[in-house]
Amino acid sequence: MPIIINLDVMLARRKMSLTELSERVGITMSNLSILKTGKAKAIRLETLDAICKVLVCQPGDILEFRE
Repeated sequence: MPIIINLDVMLARRKMSLTELSERVGITMSNLSILKTGKAKAIRLETLDAICKVLVCQPGDILEFRE
């Protein structure tokens, strides 16, 4: 898939663990892990909004298109 999820990059920049993000966003660890590894087929805008608020970033910081 040409959409790359850079969640691990943003977590490293913010010095935050996946566990902490899970707790602060209210999403299960398994769902965040699926998203982080790029195995997710979709992401709800509400979820993306919550992640961006916690990580203080833009959606383009997390999602990237590559051919």
